Amino acid sequence: MSTLADSLFGVIENRISPIAARLSSQRHVVAIKDGFIASMPFLIVGSFMLLFSHPPFSENSQWGFAQWWLGMIKQYNDQLMMPYNMTMGIMSIFITGAIAYNLAQSYKMNGLMAALLSLMTFLVVASPQKDGALSVASLGGEGIFTAILISLYCTEVMHVLVKFNIGFKLPEQVPPKIRQSFDLLIPIMVIFLTLYPLNLFIENHFGLLIPQAIMSVFAPVISAADSLPAVLIAVLLCHLLWFAGIHGAAIVGGILQAFWLSNLGLNQEALNASQEIPKIFIEPFWQFFITVGGSGATMGLVILYLRSRSAHLRSIGRLGFVPGLFNINEPIIFGSPVVMNPLLFIPFITTPLINAVIAWTATRTDLINHVISLAPWTTPGPIGAAWSTGWDWRAVVLVAFLICLSTLIYYPFFKMYERQLLEQEAEMVSENLAAEMK
Repeated sequence: MSTLADSLFGVIENRISPIAARLSSQRHVVAIKDGFIASMPFLIVGSFMLLFSHPPFSENSQWGFAQWWLGMIKQYNDQLMMPYNMTMGIMSIFITGAIAYNLAQSYKMNGLMAALLSLMTFLVVASPQKDGALSVASLGGEGIFTAILISLYCTEVMHVLVKFNIGFKLPEQVPPKIRQSFDLLIPIMVIFLTLYPLNLFIENHFGLLIPQAIMSVFAPVISAADSLPAVLIAVLLCHLLWFAGIHGAAIVGGILQAFWLSNLGLNQEALNASQEIPKIFIEPFWQFFITVGGSGATMGLVILYLRSRSAHLRSIGRLGFVPGLFNINEPIIFGSPVVMNPLLFIPFITTPLINAVIAWTATRTDLINHVISLAPWTTPGPIGAAWSTGWDWRAVVLVAFLICLSTLIYYPFFKMYERQLLEQEAEMVSENLAAEMK
């Protein structure tokens, strides 16, 4: 068993960790991740307003407050939905500009110019003007993958032109801001000579815009990414990286953000159309059900630490309890430590996998609502679960059950680790006493 564990840890440390470390620092991956992070405040506010416009009351409710709320929504629905339409409804616009800005910054280029070029290009291919109006159909979740590709393409066009010093040469007397604006002339020409004809070709021959064509290509991948096997693979990879000391949630989450937001957009569209909610695997599902308390679902471990006989574990439990309530568990992962700790490896990996299976099954069988809103990941688990599922009280019960289950899973491994630390602490006390007697 020891040889097998050593071999597994060797593979994680020597094979998986270097690849993950390079991937996490790759400039395009970082730009995409930071772009999504920059867009989150808009999406959280939009999601909250969507929930406000769809209260958890039946239309037949006789409760006075429920009747007042439903009546207000019916009368002022357009006004109440405006914040949603201007945030979640056009989220791909924010994502396009944010990714382009961050990628340009990594190249030491003008981030604002890259963002403006990418925004123009995205609107050209995703929302061409017809009958004096711009369509918003592809500016929400449908346009996310297009937003990523467009922002990377436009910024790389700028980078190549800068690298080879291609552009209009203006005299030094020209103010810097004017020179910067002229730097966009050739990139704009490149866009209209490449992507615009491609967009016209696809539209004329297939009746699709580029975002719709890309979504049709990605449709099988999106569908597969919403399956239980895909969820388990993502959870396993994330926690193997964490165990090696690499922030697995940042790497895996950065890769999955596009799928999560696309699924969220589809769920919200279905909610607005009073249709069946289709998707399960969305970021709040990960944060509040799979990894409640932080990666490894360590809230149960924190509870055990608080009553530990080991001074070390008890102090770590006290230090990590409050952050753990807000899904921040670095004090536990690095203070225990969990990283490269053979005694905690099995529960750290298996607990979130078991949580994923249980939460997936509960959602698929309608024991709890599907995720329809984006809550901040630092929201305490039960509150975040209720918020993201449309204030479903059953989600709170499920989270409480998962925390209790994680406590039971961690318990035997915690006891083994505690016993080991107690022996070490006893040896240290004996050594100290012996030193004092001398």
